[in-house]
Amino acid sequence: MKEPAYSAKDITVLEGLEAVRKRPSMYIGSTGAKGLHHLVYEVADNSIDEALAGFCTEIDITIHEDNSVTVKDNGRGIPVDNVKKYGKPAVEIVLTLLHAGGKFGDKGYRVSGGLHGVGLSVVNALSKLLRVEVHRDGFVYEQSYAFGKPKAPLKKIGESDVTGTTITFMADDKTFESVDYSFETIAQHMRETAFLMKGLKISLKSEKISPAEEAVFCYEGGILDFVRHLNANKQASHQKIVYLEAKKDDAEVEIAMQYNLGYTESIFTFANNINTQEGGTHLVGFKNALTRTVNDYARNKGLLKEKDNNLGGEDIREGLAAIVSVKLKDPQFEGQTKTKLGNTEIRGLVENAVGEKFSEFLDENPSEARAIVHKAVDASLARAAARKARELTRRKSMLESSSLPGKLADCSSRDPKTSEIYIVEGDSAGGSAKQARDRGYQAILPLKGKILNVEKARINKVLASEEIQALITALGTGIDEDFDLNSARYHKIIIMTDADVDGAHIRTLILTFLYRYMQELLLAGYVYIAQPPLYKVTHKKQDLYSYSDGELEETLKRIGRNNINVQRYKGLGEMNPIQLWDTTMDPEQRTLLKVNLDDAVLADEIFTTLMGDKVEPRRDFIIKHAKDVRFLDI
Repeated sequence: MKEPAYSAKDITVLEGLEAVRKRPSMYIGSTGAKGLHHLVYEVADNSIDEALAGFCTEIDITIHEDNSVTVKDNGRGIPVDNVKKYGKPAVEIVLTLLHAGGKFGDKGYRVSGGLHGVGLSVVNALSKLLRVEVHRDGFVYEQSYAFGKPKAPLKKIGESDVTGTTITFMADDKTFESVDYSFETIAQHMRETAFLMKGLKISLKSEKISPAEEAVFCYEGGILDFVRHLNANKQASHQKIVYLEAKKDDAEVEIAMQYNLGYTESIFTFANNINTQEGGTHLVGFKNALTRTVNDYARNKGLLKEKDNNLGGEDIREGLAAIVSVKLKDPQFEGQTKTKLGNTEIRGLVENAVGEKFSEFLDENPSEARAIVHKAVDASLARAAARKARELTRRKSMLESSSLPGKLADCSSRDPKTSEIYIVEGDSAGGSAKQARDRGYQAILPLKGKILNVEKARINKVLASEEIQALITALGTGIDEDFDLNSARYHKIIIMTDADVDGAHIRTLILTFLYRYMQELLLAGYVYIAQPPLYKVTHKKQDLYSYSDGELEETLKRIGRNNINVQRYKGLGEMNPIQLWDTTMDPEQRTLLKVNLDDAVLADEIFTTLMGDKVEPRRDFIIKHAKDVRFLDI
């Protein structure tokens, strides 16, 4: 059903935008790469809202050679008639006043994907140039801006037999750390959007390389194709993908799900196309109904005996890939990163949809149903065997050091906010780190070699691993259903491995474990990667450190190449404690990379590719990204 008329009277203004240029991070998250790419998403969201309303079928995004970006759609076009209160065209109001758009009243958009409705005006304020072209009502209109201010009034420049909006903007290079866009970053975001918008065609092109890099995303299967994508590098337990949908009042839910033979769950939830990484009421409803439905089916079919306990939710979700997408008129977001859905009515809608329609699927597909139940039963047996190991990893008290692993050199601070732990490989590096550290707030946990690849192991094997037990106990949060972020003993968890292939592998193994079993640590921003130097240059009895090949070249240009000694570090153990402190552990000198989880879908895909069973996707990934490798030791 088409939406109501959309015109100037549907544009509501909440406040001005004077603060945007002063505090850009408040509106786009950061002035780094994340914030820069957010500009593209905000402009695209305007077009996606038109698609949600049923008026846009194609969106074209182009990254130009000069780092400007164009977003073009075939929607209705932003209204150009005057807003009476301001005596200016609606398009100018949308582009120059904060919280102005068709999302705030009852007539503009029933459902919108923007979180705050600040998009276009914020992009305009942070762009040194912006040009908007609107095709609407048989004419073409054009207006240009600089730093959010119109260069001239909106002008009618010709006739048109199409409708739509085209916006070209150039981000301010003085506001952002870099204005160099990543094709792959934008592509991943737009692929995800296209999955959620069945039939919408999104084209992406970068003119920064020759020939131009291009990608087109259009999925007639919608979230069914999304689940196929999630399981592409995994072996499915059943071929038929479960699809459920339901509507009630102004809300609707779509769910697609399929089990694979792996041991981890990959459930991604969305509200109005926003990735709700912290979950919320839709996820709670889904999990509750899934657990109840599978247990009811198993009981009714005699797959669980009267004496058997119910299957736990974690057992039923083992190996599940699922997309839960809801669309609603007034989403309420909460949580640490404002990506947790709080609308209580959605829980009931999702529970009813799963309870009714997944029950039908199980009854109509007995072979798939039995495969799902048997996998959950196996998972339940493994989880029971793991309980004893889990008990060993639980901390009895925040202050009981007797429960901590013997290899941990703890810090004296008991304030998690000021405490940090270095996870290092091997006794040699551990010895240097223990001597180098500040005992007041820095703890050291050396791990022996490569820890278990949890991507290929069930929970009982994971918890039977001595190194993983030590890691869980030291961090203090517990894992899985026992995880409690408030029990974290350190708010900085720093992975410090050698700058070689083995070190990179160990780092990936640790990150895989944290992602699969302690993901909230990543969401909270507690996980970091240390950056030890790659080279030491000795010149006139002075040691100079370089952290990359490019930095080494700059150093050599500056000091010359005579009477110097260049040492390539292969391991942390090659540095004495003073050098390790000066270069890698001193907060005043060190460089830490924070591990962000901006895109959980991409993270899931990469961990599956790198650490899963299938060899071909891993080989293809390595070949594709070989040019990005900073160093390779043979």
